[in-house]
Amino acid sequence: MQESPEFQELRSRLRRFVFPVTAFFLAWYALYVLLATYADEFMATKVIGNINVGLILGLGQFVTTFVITAVYVKFAGRELDPRSAAIREELEGPQQ
Repeated sequence: MQESPEFQELRSRLRRFVFPVTAFFLAWYALYVLLATYADEFMATKVIGNINVGLILGLGQFVTTFVITAVYVKFAGRELDPRSAAIREELEGPQQ
């Protein structure tokens, strides 16, 4: 089954999504850590009241996580789930 063209296409689509998104998030996280470590004056820059750049970027990490999750759920529902259901049906037969 793993050698079938359908399964290979499923894996390929998953990897084409997961690897770039993971690389983006790791780079974004590394940038945040590096800024916090080496650009502490920049991160301490006040934006509004006691809210500084570091706080905004830190909260941006959470926002990014939720956005990536939402995009993946939509992607999986549109691209992966139908393909995996077709593969499952081919292996197990129609669901009763």
